[in-house]
Amino acid sequence: MLARCGAILRSGSGTDNIPVGEATKRHIVVINTPDAVAQEVADHTIALLLALVRQISVQDRLMRSGTWEFRRENNRWHLRGSTLGLIGFGRIAELVSEKIKPFGVRMLAYDPGVPGSHIRSKGPEPVVLRTLLSQSDFLTIHCPLTTETRYLLGEKEFRQMKSHAVIINTSRGPIVHEEALVRALQEKRIGGAALDVFEREPLPATSPLLKMENVVLTPHIAGFSDLYPESFWRYSVESVIAIANGYWPRSVVNPGVEPRWPLRHRDWTPDPESEAKKEGTDVADKVRRQEDPGLTDRPPEPGAH
Repeated sequence: MLARCGAILRSGSGTDNIPVGEATKRHIVVINTPDAVAQEVADHTIALLLALVRQISVQDRLMRSGTWEFRRENNRWHLRGSTLGLIGFGRIAELVSEKIKPFGVRMLAYDPGVPGSHIRSKGPEPVVLRTLLSQSDFLTIHCPLTTETRYLLGEKEFRQMKSHAVIINTSRGPIVHEEALVRALQEKRIGGAALDVFEREPLPATSPLLKMENVVLTPHIAGFSDLYPESFWRYSVESVIAIANGYWPRSVVNPGVEPRWPLRHRDWTPDPESEAKKEGTDVADKVRRQEDPGLTDRPPEPGAH
C-alpha cells in the first residue's frame, strides 16, 4: 500500500487525520501549510478573546431585544495587566503573542517541544502547565491534536484555574474535554469560553454551550478570510514544487523521516509567490517527465516556464 508514495500534503495546519507515525515508518514525508492560515487564526483567537472580554455578543443581543443599559455583571474582565497563557508555541501562538502585546498583558507559554530560550525571545515566559493554569486569566490553545494532547484540559485542569479564567480554543476540539468544560462553566469554576472548534462538528443543537451567555461560539472558521483561496493554493503548490525538485518543503510535520529520495535544505523567504516564480517549474510537466524519461530532452511545453 502506498508503495510509490513519497509525500502526503495536508493543506492547512492540522494533521490529526493523517497517521504520521505510519507515514514516517514508510519513508513518506508529511507536509502541511500552516502559514496559509496562521495570520487569520491568530486574528480570530484575539477576536474571540475581545468578544468575550468586552461582551460584544451579549451587548449586541441585548440591544436587538430593545435593552439599552449598563449591566455590571457583564463587565467581568479587562486585558491591561492581566495574564495570558498560551498552550503550544508554534507559528500561530507566536503571532498571537506579537499581536496582543500592545494590550499590555503578561504572557506565559507552555510547550515542552520548544526551547524555553526561543519562547522567551518572543515575549512570553516559558512555564510548566500547572503554573500556566493557575496564573492565567485568559488561556489560548494552539497545540496540535495528538494522543498526548487529547483531553489535555479536563476536570483536573479546570480545578487548577482561576474562577474568572477564560478558555479560547481555535486549535482542535478534543484537546478540551467538552463535558468537563460544560460542568466547569455551569458550576462557575471558570469564567467563560470562546470556541471555534468542538469535539463533534457541527456542534449538536442540544449542546448546553449554545445557551450560555459567558460563551462565544464560531463554526470552525478561524482560518478563513478573503485571502484564504489564494494562500491555500499558493502555499500548497509551493510545497509540491519544492519536493518535486528535490527540496525539503517549508513545513514538514515529520522532519526526522528518511525520505524515499534525497532532499536538500534551502532557506525559505516569507513570500512563497516569489519562490514559485523563481523556481519556474511546471508541476504537471515534472510528473510527466518522471513517468516517461523519454520526455527529458524535449523542450518544455508552452507556459511551463
